[in-house]
Amino acid sequence: MDRLEAMTIFVAAVETGSLSAASRRLKLPLASVSRRVSDLEKHLGLRLLLRGSRKLALTQAGQTYLSSCRRILEDIAEAERAAAGEYLTPRGELTLSVPQVLGRVHVMPVVAEFLRTYPEVHMRVHLSDRNVNLKEENVDLVLRVGELPDSSMIALRAGWFRQMVCASPTYLENRGTPRIPGDLVAHDCIGYEGLAVGTNWEFGSGKNRESVSVPCRLVVNSIEAALSAAVAGAGIARMVSYLVDDPVKSNRIVALLEEYEPAPIPVSFVYPNQRQVPLKLRAFLDFSLPRLRERLSY
Repeated sequence: MDRLEAMTIFVAAVETGSLSAASRRLKLPLASVSRRVSDLEKHLGLRLLLRGSRKLALTQAGQTYLSSCRRILEDIAEAERAAAGEYLTPRGELTLSVPQVLGRVHVMPVVAEFLRTYPEVHMRVHLSDRNVNLKEENVDLVLRVGELPDSSMIALRAGWFRQMVCASPTYLENRGTPRIPGDLVAHDCIGYEGLAVGTNWEFGSGKNRESVSVPCRLVVNSIEAALSAAVAGAGIARMVSYLVDDPVKSNRIVALLEEYEPAPIPVSFVYPNQRQVPLKLRAFLDFSLPRLRERLSY
Protein backbone atom coordinates (compact mmCIF):
# COMPACT_ATOMS: atom_id res chain seq x y z
CA MET A 1 0.00 0.00 0.00
CA ASP A 2 1.23 3.49 -0.91
CA ARG A 3 0.70 5.19 2.45
CA LEU A 4 1.19 8.72 1.13
CA GLU A 5 -1.47 8.12 -1.53
CA ALA A 6 -3.77 6.63 1.10
CA MET A 7 -3.21 9.65 3.38
CA THR A 8 -3.97 12.02 0.51
CA ILE A 9 -7.21 10.18 -0.26
CA PHE A 10 -8.20 10.07 3.42
CA VAL A 11 -7.65 13.85 3.81
CA ALA A 12 -9.57 14.56 0.58
CA ALA A 13 -12.50 12.42 1.76
CA VAL A 14 -12.71 14.35 5.03
CA GLU A 15 -12.37 17.78 3.37
CA THR A 16 -14.96 17.07 0.68
CA GLY A 17 -17.34 15.20 2.97
CA SER A 18 -17.68 11.97 1.01
CA LEU A 19 -15.74 9.28 -0.83
CA SER A 20 -17.48 10.12 -4.11
CA ALA A 21 -16.53 13.81 -3.80
CA ALA A 22 -12.95 12.78 -3.03
CA SER A 23 -12.89 10.59 -6.15
CA ARG A 24 -14.02 13.56 -8.26
CA ARG A 25 -11.48 15.89 -6.68
CA LEU A 26 -8.59 13.44 -7.13
CA LYS A 27 -9.88 12.08 -10.48
CA LEU A 28 -9.75 8.50 -9.21
CA PRO A 29 -12.39 5.75 -9.51
CA LEU A 30 -14.73 5.62 -6.51
CA ALA A 31 -13.87 1.97 -5.96
CA SER A 32 -10.16 2.81 -5.73
CA VAL A 33 -10.82 5.60 -3.23
CA SER A 34 -12.95 3.34 -1.02
CA ARG A 35 -10.38 0.52 -1.19
CA ARG A 36 -7.46 2.80 -0.27
CA VAL A 37 -9.28 4.11 2.82
CA SER A 38 -10.20 0.56 3.86
CA ASP A 39 -6.61 -0.59 3.34
CA LEU A 40 -5.38 2.30 5.46
CA GLU A 41 -7.76 1.43 8.29
CA LYS A 42 -6.70 -2.21 8.06
CA HIS A 43 -3.03 -1.25 8.14
CA LEU A 44 -3.56 0.92 11.24
CA GLY A 45 -5.96 -1.47 12.91
CA LEU A 46 -8.28 1.47 13.53
CA ARG A 47 -11.61 2.76 12.29
CA LEU A 48 -11.00 6.26 10.93
CA LEU A 49 -14.35 7.11 9.33
CA LEU A 50 -17.99 6.47 10.19
CA ARG A 51 -19.76 5.82 6.90
CA GLY A 52 -23.34 5.46 8.11
CA SER A 53 -24.43 9.10 7.76
CA ARG A 54 -24.93 11.09 4.55
CA LYS A 55 -21.68 12.91 5.29
CA LEU A 56 -18.53 11.17 6.49
CA ALA A 57 -17.77 11.56 10.19
CA LEU A 58 -14.42 11.07 11.88
CA THR A 59 -13.85 8.76 14.80
CA GLN A 60 -11.73 10.10 17.65
CA ALA A 61 -8.76 8.16 16.27
CA GLY A 62 -9.55 9.57 12.85
CA GLN A 63 -9.40 13.15 14.14
CA THR A 64 -5.94 12.60 15.60
CA TYR A 65 -4.71 10.84 12.48
CA LEU A 66 -6.13 13.56 10.21
CA SER A 67 -4.00 16.24 11.93
CA SER A 68 -0.89 14.09 11.49
CA CYS A 69 -1.68 13.41 7.82
CA ARG A 70 -2.17 17.08 7.06
CA ARG A 71 1.13 17.97 8.71
CA ILE A 72 3.02 15.23 6.83
CA LEU A 73 1.49 16.14 3.44
CA GLU A 74 2.15 19.83 4.02
CA ASP A 75 5.80 19.09 4.86
CA ILE A 76 6.15 17.07 1.65
CA ALA A 77 4.53 19.79 -0.46
CA GLU A 78 6.79 22.40 1.13
CA ALA A 79 9.89 20.28 0.45
CA GLU A 80 8.85 19.90 -3.19
CA ARG A 81 8.27 23.65 -3.56
CA ALA A 82 11.68 24.36 -2.05
CA ALA A 83 13.34 21.82 -4.38
CA ALA A 84 11.58 23.41 -7.37
CA GLY A 85 12.94 26.81 -6.39
CA GLU A 86 9.60 28.44 -5.54
CA TYR A 87 11.20 30.06 -2.50
CA LEU A 88 14.23 31.30 -4.44
CA THR A 89 12.59 33.03 -7.39
CA PRO A 90 8.94 33.55 -8.39
CA ARG A 91 8.04 30.66 -10.66
CA GLY A 92 5.35 28.06 -11.19
CA GLU A 93 1.58 28.26 -11.63
CA LEU A 94 -0.59 30.59 -9.58
CA THR A 95 -4.39 30.17 -9.54
CA LEU A 96 -6.54 33.22 -8.79
CA SER A 97 -10.32 33.58 -8.46
CA VAL A 98 -11.90 37.03 -8.83
CA PRO A 99 -15.42 38.46 -9.29
CA GLN A 100 -16.36 38.72 -12.97
CA VAL A 101 -16.78 42.45 -13.59
CA LEU A 102 -14.20 43.58 -11.05
CA GLY A 103 -11.79 41.05 -12.54
CA ARG A 104 -12.31 42.17 -16.13
CA VAL A 105 -12.10 45.89 -15.39
CA HIS A 106 -9.33 46.09 -12.81
CA VAL A 107 -7.62 42.78 -12.03
CA MET A 108 -6.77 41.55 -15.54
CA PRO A 109 -4.71 44.65 -16.46
CA VAL A 110 -2.68 44.11 -13.26
CA VAL A 111 -2.27 40.39 -14.06
CA ALA A 112 -1.00 41.19 -17.55
CA GLU A 113 1.53 43.65 -16.15
CA PHE A 114 2.63 41.13 -13.51
CA LEU A 115 3.23 38.39 -16.11
CA ARG A 116 5.41 40.75 -18.13
CA THR A 117 7.46 41.44 -15.02
CA TYR A 118 7.76 37.80 -13.85
CA PRO A 119 8.26 35.59 -16.94
CA GLU A 120 8.64 32.35 -14.97
CA VAL A 121 5.17 32.58 -13.40
CA HIS A 122 2.09 31.15 -15.15
CA MET A 123 -1.41 32.07 -14.02
CA ARG A 124 -4.91 30.65 -14.15
CA VAL A 125 -7.56 33.29 -13.48
CA HIS A 126 -11.14 32.18 -12.80
CA LEU A 127 -13.73 34.94 -13.26
CA SER A 128 -16.58 33.89 -10.99
CA ASP A 129 -18.99 35.54 -8.56
CA ARG A 130 -19.25 32.23 -6.69
CA ASN A 131 -17.77 31.86 -3.20
CA VAL A 132 -14.85 29.59 -4.09
CA ASN A 133 -13.47 27.05 -1.59
CA LEU A 134 -9.70 27.48 -1.87
CA LYS A 135 -8.68 24.08 -0.49
CA GLU A 136 -11.25 21.97 -2.31
CA GLU A 137 -10.75 23.74 -5.67
CA ASN A 138 -6.95 24.12 -5.48
CA VAL A 139 -7.05 27.92 -5.69
CA ASP A 140 -4.09 29.89 -4.33
CA LEU A 141 -5.75 33.27 -3.91
CA VAL A 142 -9.24 34.79 -4.09
CA LEU A 143 -10.50 38.36 -4.24
CA ARG A 144 -13.52 38.73 -1.96
CA VAL A 145 -16.05 41.57 -1.81
CA GLY A 146 -17.60 42.62 1.50
CA GLU A 147 -16.82 42.14 5.18
CA LEU A 148 -15.11 38.83 5.87
CA PRO A 149 -16.10 36.30 8.54
CA ASP A 150 -13.52 35.23 11.11
CA SER A 151 -11.45 32.34 9.79
CA SER A 152 -7.96 30.88 9.72
CA MET A 153 -7.38 32.46 6.29
CA ILE A 154 -5.08 35.43 5.75
CA ALA A 155 -6.86 38.55 4.41
CA LEU A 156 -5.24 41.66 2.93
CA ARG A 157 -7.27 44.73 2.04
CA ALA A 158 -7.06 45.50 -1.70
CA GLY A 159 -9.34 48.55 -1.72
CA TRP A 160 -12.90 49.79 -1.34
CA PHE A 161 -15.72 50.80 -3.65
CA ARG A 162 -18.84 52.91 -3.32
CA GLN A 163 -22.43 52.15 -4.26
CA MET A 164 -23.44 55.18 -6.30
CA VAL A 165 -26.67 56.41 -7.88
CA CYS A 166 -26.14 57.78 -11.38
CA ALA A 167 -28.02 59.09 -14.41
CA SER A 168 -27.17 60.70 -17.72
CA PRO A 169 -27.27 64.51 -18.09
CA THR A 170 -29.98 64.09 -20.74
CA TYR A 171 -32.24 62.13 -18.37
CA LEU A 172 -31.75 64.71 -15.62
CA GLU A 173 -32.55 67.60 -17.99
CA ASN A 174 -35.83 65.92 -18.94
CA ARG A 175 -36.90 64.57 -15.55
CA GLY A 176 -35.12 66.71 -12.96
CA THR A 177 -32.52 65.79 -10.31
CA PRO A 178 -33.47 63.89 -7.12
CA ARG A 179 -32.31 65.72 -3.99
CA ILE A 180 -33.11 63.08 -1.36
CA PRO A 181 -33.54 59.27 -1.68
CA GLY A 182 -37.32 59.59 -1.38
CA ASP A 183 -37.41 61.59 -4.62
CA LEU A 184 -36.53 58.42 -6.54
CA VAL A 185 -40.12 57.19 -6.35
CA ALA A 186 -40.99 59.80 -9.00
CA HIS A 187 -38.28 58.62 -11.42
CA ASP A 188 -37.59 55.76 -13.82
CA CYS A 189 -34.97 53.50 -12.24
CA ILE A 190 -32.82 50.68 -13.61
CA GLY A 191 -32.74 47.62 -11.40
CA TYR A 192 -29.73 45.32 -11.21
CA GLU A 193 -30.53 41.93 -9.68
CA GLY A 194 -26.99 41.37 -8.44
CA LEU A 195 -26.72 44.57 -6.40
CA ALA A 196 -30.13 45.54 -5.06
CA VAL A 197 -32.68 43.03 -3.82
CA GLY A 198 -35.85 43.56 -5.81
CA THR A 199 -36.61 47.26 -6.02
CA ASN A 200 -35.35 48.21 -2.55
CA TRP A 201 -32.29 50.48 -2.55
CA GLU A 202 -30.45 51.09 0.71
CA PHE A 203 -29.05 54.49 1.67
CA GLY A 204 -27.02 55.74 4.61
CA SER A 205 -25.73 53.55 7.44
CA GLY A 206 -26.33 52.92 11.12
CA LYS A 207 -29.15 54.99 12.59
CA ASN A 208 -29.39 56.99 9.35
CA ARG A 209 -30.00 53.93 7.20
CA GLU A 210 -33.12 53.96 5.05
CA SER A 211 -34.60 51.79 2.32
CA VAL A 212 -36.43 53.20 -0.68
CA SER A 213 -38.70 51.09 -2.88
CA VAL A 214 -37.91 52.48 -6.33
CA PRO A 215 -39.99 52.01 -9.50
CA CYS A 216 -37.85 50.08 -11.99
CA ARG A 217 -38.99 50.25 -15.61
CA LEU A 218 -35.93 48.23 -16.59
CA VAL A 219 -34.35 45.32 -14.69
CA VAL A 220 -31.13 43.64 -15.88
CA ASN A 221 -28.85 40.93 -14.52
CA SER A 222 -25.60 42.55 -15.68
CA ILE A 223 -24.14 45.61 -14.01
CA GLU A 224 -22.44 46.55 -17.28
CA ALA A 225 -25.84 46.48 -19.01
CA ALA A 226 -27.23 48.74 -16.27
CA LEU A 227 -24.39 51.21 -16.91
CA SER A 228 -25.04 51.17 -20.67
CA ALA A 229 -28.73 51.82 -20.08
CA ALA A 230 -28.00 54.69 -17.70
CA VAL A 231 -25.57 56.32 -20.17
CA ALA A 232 -28.25 55.98 -22.86
CA GLY A 233 -30.74 57.88 -20.70
CA ALA A 234 -33.02 54.98 -19.70
CA GLY A 235 -33.17 56.06 -16.09
CA ILE A 236 -31.35 56.22 -12.76
CA ALA A 237 -29.09 53.27 -11.92
CA ARG A 238 -27.39 51.98 -8.77
CA MET A 239 -23.75 51.45 -9.76
CA VAL A 240 -20.38 50.51 -8.25
CA SER A 241 -17.73 53.22 -8.29
CA TYR A 242 -15.02 51.09 -9.93
CA LEU A 243 -17.17 50.84 -13.05
CA VAL A 244 -18.28 54.45 -13.40
CA ASP A 245 -15.10 56.45 -12.78
CA ASP A 246 -14.49 57.13 -16.47
CA PRO A 247 -18.14 57.85 -17.43
CA VAL A 248 -18.42 60.33 -14.53
CA LYS A 249 -15.15 62.06 -15.46
CA SER A 250 -16.31 62.35 -19.08
CA ASN A 251 -19.75 63.61 -17.94
CA ARG A 252 -21.61 60.77 -19.66
CA ILE A 253 -23.32 60.14 -16.34
CA VAL A 254 -23.69 62.21 -13.18
CA ALA A 255 -23.32 60.96 -9.60
CA LEU A 256 -26.41 61.67 -7.48
CA LEU A 257 -27.26 61.62 -3.75
CA GLU A 258 -23.60 61.18 -2.78
CA GLU A 259 -24.19 62.34 0.80
CA TYR A 260 -26.71 59.48 1.25
CA GLU A 261 -24.50 56.64 0.00
CA PRO A 262 -24.09 53.49 2.15
CA ALA A 263 -20.73 52.79 3.76
CA PRO A 264 -18.03 51.80 1.22
CA ILE A 265 -17.63 48.06 0.59
CA PRO A 266 -14.20 46.50 1.23
CA VAL A 267 -12.37 44.30 -1.27
CA SER A 268 -9.78 41.82 0.06
CA PHE A 269 -7.34 39.18 -1.11
CA VAL A 270 -7.71 35.94 0.88
CA TYR A 271 -5.34 32.98 0.94
CA PRO A 272 -4.67 29.99 3.25
CA ASN A 273 -2.54 30.40 6.33
CA GLN A 274 0.71 28.54 5.67
CA ARG A 275 4.09 28.32 7.31
CA GLN A 276 5.96 29.58 4.28
CA VAL A 277 4.23 31.52 1.51
CA PRO A 278 5.47 30.54 -1.99
CA LEU A 279 7.42 33.36 -3.57
CA LYS A 280 5.12 33.43 -6.62
CA LEU A 281 2.18 34.29 -4.31
CA ARG A 282 4.19 36.77 -2.26
CA ALA A 283 5.44 38.46 -5.44
CA PHE A 284 1.90 38.76 -6.86
CA LEU A 285 0.56 40.25 -3.63
CA ASP A 286 3.42 42.74 -3.36
CA PHE A 287 2.95 43.69 -7.02
CA SER A 288 -0.84 43.83 -7.23
CA LEU A 289 -1.90 45.31 -3.88
CA PRO A 290 -0.59 48.87 -4.39
CA ARG A 291 -1.94 48.92 -7.96
CA LEU A 292 -5.40 47.69 -6.95
CA ARG A 293 -5.52 50.05 -3.98
CA GLU A 294 -4.91 52.91 -6.38
CA ARG A 295 -7.61 51.64 -8.75
CA LEU A 296 -10.10 50.93 -5.94
CA SER A 297 -9.63 54.08 -3.94
CA TYR A 298 -12.57 56.36 -3.27
